[in-house]
Amino acid sequence: QVQLVESGGGLVQAGGSLRLSCAASGRTFRTYVMGWFRQAPGKEREFVAAISESGTRTYYADSVKGRFTISRDNVKNTVYLQMSGLKPEDTAVYYCAAKGAWSTLLDNSGYDYWGQGTQVTVAS
Repeated sequence: QVQLVESGGGLVQAGGSLRLSCAASGRTFRTYVMGWFRQAPGKEREFVAAISESGTRTYYADSVKGRFTISRDNVKNTVYLQMSGLKPEDTAVYYCAAKGAWSTLLDNSGYDYWGQGTQVTVAS
């Protein structure tokens, strides 16, 4: 069982930066692939980024590639999403999630655990 708690969301001007954090409970954090998803009002939840168990592999949605960076600290049981060059279309609730294997990363149904989400609002 893994419990995930996101933090770091807020209101930022276009072009600005934010760093999201997702703290995980439990001693098995290092065995999970971690992902970030987001959901804007009236839209489906979409994949943002994923990182492998050891942190050696990452994968990004085309829409955030080059602007967002996912990382993890397996000592602190935390995964991060550094967001820069933010655009109004990045406005959404951001969720972190955990899954047991590096496969079907974009499919949110394959993730076993989810956080409650943190709101990111980018003003134009």
